Amino acid sequence: MEYIYLNNGVKMPVAGIGTFTLSPEDAENSVYEALKCGYRLIDTANAYMNERAVGRGINKSGVARKDIFLVTKIWCTEYEDGDRAIAQTLERLGTDYIDLLFLHQPVGNYIEGYRAMERAYKAGKVKALGLSNFPADRFNNVLANCGVVPQVVQVEAHPYYPQNELKETLKKYGMGLMAWYPLGHGDKSLIKEEVFSRLAKKYNKTNAQIILRWHTQVGNIVIPGSRNPEHIKSNLDIFGFTLTDDELKEIAALDKDRRYYNRAIADEEKAFMGWKADFNDQK
Repeated sequence: MEYIYLNNGVKMPVAGIGTFTLSPEDAENSVYEALKCGYRLIDTANAYMNERAVGRGINKSGVARKDIFLVTKIWCTEYEDGDRAIAQTLERLGTDYIDLLFLHQPVGNYIEGYRAMERAYKAGKVKALGLSNFPADRFNNVLANCGVVPQVVQVEAHPYYPQNELKETLKKYGMGLMAWYPLGHGDKSLIKEEVFSRLAKKYNKTNAQIILRWHTQVGNIVIPGSRNPEHIKSNLDIFGFTLTDDELKEIAALDKDRRYYNRAIADEEKAFMGWKADFNDQK
Protein backbone atom coordinates (compact mmCIF):
# COMPACT_ATOMS: atom_id res chain seq x y z
CA MET A 1 0.00 0.00 0.00
CA GLU A 2 1.06 3.58 -0.63
CA TYR A 3 -0.02 6.55 1.47
CA ILE A 4 -0.31 10.31 1.33
CA TYR A 5 -0.21 12.80 4.16
CA LEU A 6 -3.11 15.25 4.27
CA ASN A 7 -2.64 18.94 5.03
CA ASN A 8 -3.24 18.28 8.75
CA GLY A 9 -0.67 15.47 8.94
CA VAL A 10 -3.16 12.59 8.80
CA LYS A 11 -1.86 9.54 6.90
CA MET A 12 -4.28 8.14 4.30
CA PRO A 13 -4.07 5.11 1.97
CA VAL A 14 -4.22 6.01 -1.72
CA ALA A 15 -6.43 3.05 -2.67
CA GLY A 16 -9.55 1.66 -1.06
CA ILE A 17 -12.92 0.11 -1.75
CA GLY A 18 -16.09 2.06 -2.44
CA THR A 19 -19.56 0.83 -1.48
CA PHE A 20 -21.78 3.03 -3.67
CA THR A 21 -24.82 1.06 -5.01
CA LEU A 22 -23.98 -1.98 -2.85
CA SER A 23 -26.82 -3.59 -0.92
CA PRO A 24 -26.25 -4.12 2.81
CA GLU A 25 -25.40 -7.78 2.20
CA ASP A 26 -23.00 -6.97 -0.63
CA ALA A 27 -21.42 -4.09 1.30
CA GLU A 28 -20.75 -6.29 4.32
CA ASN A 29 -19.22 -9.02 2.17
CA SER A 30 -17.17 -6.64 0.02
CA VAL A 31 -15.73 -4.81 3.04
CA TYR A 32 -14.85 -8.12 4.66
CA GLU A 33 -13.18 -9.43 1.49
CA ALA A 34 -11.34 -6.14 0.95
CA LEU A 35 -9.93 -5.99 4.45
CA LYS A 36 -8.98 -9.66 4.28
CA CYS A 37 -6.82 -9.07 1.17
CA GLY A 38 -5.10 -5.94 2.42
CA TYR A 39 -7.33 -2.92 1.88
CA ARG A 40 -7.31 -0.39 4.70
CA LEU A 41 -9.49 2.37 3.20
CA ILE A 42 -13.29 1.96 3.19
CA ASP A 43 -15.67 4.54 1.66
CA THR A 44 -19.39 4.69 2.41
CA ALA A 45 -22.10 7.34 3.00
CA ASN A 46 -25.33 7.87 4.88
CA ALA A 47 -27.15 7.98 1.56
CA TYR A 48 -25.79 4.59 0.45
CA MET A 49 -27.93 3.05 3.20
CA ASN A 50 -25.24 0.48 4.05
CA GLU A 51 -23.27 2.02 6.94
CA ARG A 52 -24.45 -0.61 9.42
CA ALA A 53 -23.37 -3.32 6.99
CA VAL A 54 -19.96 -1.66 6.53
CA GLY A 55 -19.57 -1.69 10.31
CA ARG A 56 -20.40 -5.40 10.40
CA GLY A 57 -17.87 -6.12 7.65
CA ILE A 58 -15.18 -4.31 9.62
CA ASN A 59 -15.98 -6.21 12.80
CA LYS A 60 -16.12 -9.52 10.95
CA SER A 61 -12.69 -8.94 9.39
CA GLY A 62 -10.86 -8.86 12.70
CA VAL A 63 -8.71 -5.94 11.49
CA ALA A 64 -8.11 -3.44 14.28
CA ARG A 65 -10.11 -0.24 13.93
CA LYS A 66 -6.93 1.85 14.28
CA ASP A 67 -5.57 0.21 11.12
CA ILE A 68 -8.62 1.15 9.01
CA PHE A 69 -9.19 4.52 7.34
CA LEU A 70 -12.99 4.87 7.41
CA VAL A 71 -14.71 7.43 5.19
CA THR A 72 -18.38 8.44 5.15
CA LYS A 73 -20.57 11.39 4.15
CA ILE A 74 -23.50 13.28 5.63
CA TRP A 75 -26.42 14.04 3.34
CA CYS A 76 -27.69 17.51 2.44
CA THR A 77 -31.02 17.09 4.25
CA GLU A 78 -29.03 16.62 7.47
CA TYR A 79 -26.91 19.77 7.28
CA GLU A 80 -29.23 21.83 9.50
CA ASP A 81 -28.73 19.33 12.33
CA GLY A 82 -25.25 18.12 11.52
CA ASP A 83 -24.29 17.34 15.12
CA ARG A 84 -27.10 14.83 15.33
CA ALA A 85 -26.29 13.39 11.89
CA ILE A 86 -22.68 12.80 12.86
CA ALA A 87 -23.66 11.14 16.14
CA GLN A 88 -26.03 8.84 14.27
CA THR A 89 -23.50 7.87 11.60
CA LEU A 90 -20.99 7.00 14.34
CA GLU A 91 -23.61 4.75 15.92
CA ARG A 92 -24.49 3.06 12.62
CA LEU A 93 -20.84 2.37 11.84
CA GLY A 94 -20.17 1.15 15.38
CA THR A 95 -17.18 3.43 15.93
CA ASP A 96 -16.31 6.44 18.07
CA TYR A 97 -14.50 8.32 15.30
CA ILE A 98 -14.47 8.74 11.53
CA ASP A 99 -11.19 9.17 9.67
CA LEU A 100 -12.63 11.36 6.90
CA LEU A 101 -16.10 12.92 6.79
CA PHE A 102 -17.54 14.61 3.69
CA LEU A 103 -20.41 16.94 2.97
CA HIS A 104 -22.01 14.76 0.29
CA GLN A 105 -23.63 17.38 -1.95
CA PRO A 106 -23.32 21.17 -2.41
CA VAL A 107 -27.00 21.93 -1.81
CA GLY A 108 -29.00 23.01 1.22
CA ASN A 109 -27.30 24.76 4.14
CA TYR A 110 -23.88 23.31 3.47
CA ILE A 111 -22.11 26.02 5.47
CA GLU A 112 -23.99 24.96 8.61
CA GLY A 113 -23.23 21.34 7.77
CA TYR A 114 -19.54 22.13 7.48
CA ARG A 115 -19.57 23.96 10.81
CA ALA A 116 -20.99 20.84 12.43
CA MET A 117 -18.16 18.82 10.91
CA GLU A 118 -15.66 21.35 12.25
CA ARG A 119 -17.09 20.90 15.75
CA ALA A 120 -16.73 17.12 15.41
CA TYR A 121 -13.18 17.58 14.13
CA LYS A 122 -12.21 19.72 17.11
CA ALA A 123 -13.81 17.17 19.46
CA GLY A 124 -11.76 14.32 17.95
CA LYS A 125 -14.78 12.55 16.48
CA VAL A 126 -13.53 13.20 12.93
CA LYS A 127 -9.87 13.16 11.85
CA ALA A 128 -10.21 14.91 8.47
CA LEU A 129 -12.85 16.92 6.59
CA GLY A 130 -13.89 16.84 2.94
CA LEU A 131 -16.21 18.21 0.27
CA SER A 132 -17.87 15.94 -2.28
CA ASN A 133 -19.12 17.15 -5.67
CA PHE A 134 -18.67 20.85 -4.92
CA PRO A 135 -18.41 23.19 -7.95
CA ALA A 136 -15.90 26.05 -7.81
CA ASP A 137 -18.22 28.75 -6.46
CA ARG A 138 -19.53 26.66 -3.55
CA PHE A 139 -16.10 25.21 -2.89
CA ASN A 140 -14.79 28.78 -2.56
CA ASN A 141 -17.73 29.73 -0.35
CA VAL A 142 -16.77 27.01 2.13
CA LEU A 143 -13.15 28.17 2.10
CA ALA A 144 -14.27 31.74 2.78
CA ASN A 145 -16.38 30.70 5.76
CA CYS A 146 -14.48 27.82 7.33
CA GLY A 147 -12.17 27.69 10.32
CA VAL A 148 -10.62 24.37 9.29
CA VAL A 149 -9.46 24.07 5.69
CA PRO A 150 -10.76 20.79 4.16
CA GLN A 151 -8.28 17.99 3.63
CA VAL A 152 -9.86 16.15 0.66
CA VAL A 153 -12.21 16.87 -2.24
CA GLN A 154 -14.11 13.97 -3.82
CA VAL A 155 -15.09 14.35 -7.47
CA GLU A 156 -15.43 12.43 -10.71
CA ALA A 157 -11.95 11.92 -12.15
CA HIS A 158 -10.46 9.55 -14.75
CA PRO A 159 -8.19 9.80 -17.81
CA TYR A 160 -11.00 11.34 -19.92
CA TYR A 161 -11.67 13.92 -17.16
CA PRO A 162 -8.49 14.32 -15.07
CA GLN A 163 -9.55 17.46 -13.18
CA ASN A 164 -6.30 19.28 -13.93
CA GLU A 165 -7.65 22.75 -13.21
CA LEU A 166 -9.16 21.69 -9.89
CA LYS A 167 -5.94 19.96 -8.87
CA GLU A 168 -4.00 23.19 -9.35
CA THR A 169 -6.38 24.86 -6.91
CA LEU A 170 -6.10 22.00 -4.43
CA LYS A 171 -2.30 22.29 -4.44
CA LYS A 172 -2.59 25.79 -2.97
CA TYR A 173 -4.25 24.33 0.12
CA GLY A 174 -2.46 20.99 0.28
CA MET A 175 -5.76 19.22 -0.35
CA GLY A 176 -6.07 15.70 -1.77
CA LEU A 177 -8.35 14.52 -4.57
CA MET A 178 -10.39 11.35 -4.17
CA ALA A 179 -11.66 10.06 -7.51
CA TRP A 180 -15.03 8.45 -8.00
CA TYR A 181 -15.76 6.78 -11.36
CA PRO A 182 -11.97 6.19 -11.50
CA LEU A 183 -12.53 3.79 -14.42
CA GLY A 184 -14.89 6.12 -16.27
CA HIS A 185 -18.08 4.42 -15.08
CA GLY A 186 -16.89 1.24 -16.79
CA ASP A 187 -16.84 2.84 -20.24
CA LYS A 188 -15.21 0.28 -22.54
CA SER A 189 -13.99 2.98 -24.92
CA LEU A 190 -11.88 4.36 -22.07
CA ILE A 191 -10.77 1.08 -20.54
CA LYS A 192 -9.83 -0.37 -23.94
CA GLU A 193 -7.82 2.63 -25.13
CA GLU A 194 -4.77 1.40 -27.05
CA VAL A 195 -2.32 2.86 -24.55
CA PHE A 196 -3.85 0.89 -21.68
CA SER A 197 -3.90 -2.35 -23.65
CA ARG A 198 -0.26 -1.88 -24.63
CA LEU A 199 0.85 -1.04 -21.08
CA ALA A 200 -1.20 -3.91 -19.66
CA LYS A 201 0.74 -6.30 -21.89
CA LYS A 202 4.07 -4.69 -20.95
CA TYR A 203 3.48 -4.87 -17.18
CA ASN A 204 1.42 -8.09 -17.19
CA LYS A 205 -1.57 -6.29 -15.71
CA THR A 206 -5.16 -5.61 -16.74
CA ASN A 207 -6.21 -2.37 -18.40
CA ALA A 208 -8.12 -1.43 -15.24
CA GLN A 209 -5.01 -1.93 -13.13
CA ILE A 210 -3.04 0.37 -15.43
CA ILE A 211 -5.70 3.09 -15.03
CA LEU A 212 -5.79 2.72 -11.26
CA ARG A 213 -2.01 2.89 -11.12
CA TRP A 214 -2.10 6.06 -13.23
CA HIS A 215 -4.44 7.58 -10.64
CA THR A 216 -2.15 6.85 -7.72
CA GLN A 217 0.94 8.09 -9.57
CA VAL A 218 -0.66 11.44 -10.41
CA GLY A 219 -1.69 11.88 -6.78
CA ASN A 220 -5.30 10.71 -6.78
CA ILE A 221 -6.96 8.54 -4.14
CA VAL A 222 -9.08 5.79 -5.73
CA ILE A 223 -12.05 3.85 -4.37
CA PRO A 224 -13.28 1.39 -7.04
CA GLY A 225 -16.18 -0.72 -5.85
CA SER A 226 -16.96 -4.36 -6.57
CA ARG A 227 -18.98 -7.32 -5.33
CA ASN A 228 -16.56 -9.80 -6.90
CA PRO A 229 -13.76 -11.00 -4.58
CA GLU A 230 -11.39 -11.51 -7.52
CA HIS A 231 -12.00 -7.99 -8.82
CA ILE A 232 -11.59 -6.60 -5.32
CA LYS A 233 -8.22 -8.31 -5.03
CA SER A 234 -7.16 -7.27 -8.53
CA ASN A 235 -8.01 -3.60 -7.94
CA LEU A 236 -5.46 -3.47 -5.12
CA ASP A 237 -2.70 -5.27 -7.01
CA ILE A 238 -1.35 -2.06 -8.57
CA PHE A 239 1.76 -1.20 -6.58
CA GLY A 240 4.31 -3.65 -7.98
CA PHE A 241 5.18 -1.52 -11.01
CA THR A 242 5.67 2.14 -11.92
CA LEU A 243 4.58 3.88 -15.12
CA THR A 244 7.32 5.95 -16.72
CA ASP A 245 7.11 9.72 -17.24
CA ASP A 246 6.61 9.18 -20.97
CA GLU A 247 3.78 6.73 -20.30
CA LEU A 248 2.12 9.20 -17.95
CA LYS A 249 2.33 11.83 -20.71
CA GLU A 250 0.66 9.43 -23.16
CA ILE A 251 -2.21 8.92 -20.73
CA ALA A 252 -2.46 12.67 -20.08
CA ALA A 253 -3.11 13.14 -23.82
CA LEU A 254 -6.38 11.19 -23.45
CA ASP A 255 -8.04 14.15 -21.69
CA LYS A 256 -11.37 14.74 -23.48
CA ASP A 257 -13.02 16.91 -20.82
CA ARG A 258 -15.70 14.18 -20.77
CA ARG A 259 -17.81 13.64 -17.66
CA TYR A 260 -20.17 10.73 -17.09
CA TYR A 261 -22.19 12.53 -14.42
CA ASN A 262 -23.09 16.09 -15.31
CA ARG A 263 -26.35 17.20 -13.74
CA ALA A 264 -26.77 20.92 -13.16
CA ILE A 265 -26.82 22.04 -9.53
CA ALA A 266 -30.39 23.32 -9.95
CA ASP A 267 -31.57 19.88 -11.01
CA GLU A 268 -29.55 18.23 -8.24
CA GLU A 269 -31.11 20.46 -5.63
CA LYS A 270 -34.62 19.67 -6.80
CA ALA A 271 -33.93 15.93 -6.66
CA PHE A 272 -31.79 15.73 -3.53
CA MET A 273 -33.73 18.04 -1.26
CA GLY A 274 -36.92 16.14 -1.98
CA TRP A 275 -35.48 12.94 -0.51
CA LYS A 276 -36.08 12.64 3.23
CA ALA A 277 -34.73 9.15 3.86
CA ASP A 278 -34.45 7.80 7.39
CA PHE A 279 -30.80 6.79 7.42
CA ASN A 280 -31.22 4.98 10.73
CA ASP A 281 -33.60 2.56 9.02
CA GLN A 282 -30.75 0.41 7.74
CA LYS A 283 -30.21 -3.33 7.87
